[in-house]
Amino acid sequence: FVRVCFKYHPLGDASIYDSLVRMAQNFSLRYTLIKGHGNFGSDSFEAASMRYTEAKLEKIGEELLQDIDKNTVDFVPNFDGSLKEPIVLPSKIPNLLINGTSGIAVGMASNIPPHNISEVIDATIYALENEDFTVEDLMNFIKGPDFPTGASILGYNGIRSAYKTGRGKIKIRSKVRLEKDRIIVYEIPYQVNKSLLLENMGELIKDKRLEGISDLRDESSRNEIRVVIELKKGFNAEVVLNNLYKNTQLETSFGVNTIALYGNEPKIMNLRDLIFYFIEHRKNVVTRRTRFELEKAELRKHILEGLLIALQDIDNVVNLIKKSKDVASAREGLINNYN
Repeated sequence: FVRVCFKYHPLGDASIYDSLVRMAQNFSLRYTLIKGHGNFGSDSFEAASMRYTEAKLEKIGEELLQDIDKNTVDFVPNFDGSLKEPIVLPSKIPNLLINGTSGIAVGMASNIPPHNISEVIDATIYALENEDFTVEDLMNFIKGPDFPTGASILGYNGIRSAYKTGRGKIKIRSKVRLEKDRIIVYEIPYQVNKSLLLENMGELIKDKRLEGISDLRDESSRNEIRVVIELKKGFNAEVVLNNLYKNTQLETSFGVNTIALYGNEPKIMNLRDLIFYFIEHRKNVVTRRTRFELEKAELRKHILEGLLIALQDIDNVVNLIKKSKDVASAREGLINNYN
């Protein structure tokens, strides 16, 4: 897989493998596009080297490529001109919304949060049925981002601003349980490295900038986060927790900056734009696919018409072919006798 991708990417197999790994991590993508076999890392540790892992497309990943062989999208030469690559994928699903993206380029950056696929599909269906749909209409279906690591979003103003203007700041707070003399953290904000979070907590405790904590343990498993914060006697858990939110990445902000390409030009998009351009893209894909299948059918049409003529006089056709000395004379006889 990486060897094939290397032909389309000028920066080497390492950058390709990093992208592949991310597409297989359920804490990086809301809906993984790659099914990874082997060690693909965790929220604290890197994945194994590519020689130790295997990968294939998830079913949802296949939806991004469906009908790519039917002239549904334009192809351009790759970086060295030896092959051709698609400008964009046919994408049967609105992947930019459901998985989001994060990246920087010269003079611009994009940071789009992931969303729930059911909400996005419902909003898209509504938009298809109501051409004059608004951002407010779509927000009845899409309530807010849906981060793969869970946690809670504080307030609605940041979401509203992001959906209406394409820019906004969303506060994300870890989910915790308060037990007797302890705080259990079981969901952390998106893109927070758990190991670095614990390391930072330990330093703050050591420097006495966080008080009331007697012990800090990571009891997480492969499929579950569980950070145990033991409290000293006499300290109020709510006060300690608020200090943790204030001084650590148990509470973070996600700056939404919805810049995407439309017509090869970067554009700040609101929620309506993202849905509208996806529908426009799919209409174009379906139209091109239908035209491709029609042209393919028309290419075969004259062959079927010829077979129909032969079937109507099958005995004479068979006799003509049998009596011909070779293929060329048989062909000439059929053309002369049956137009």
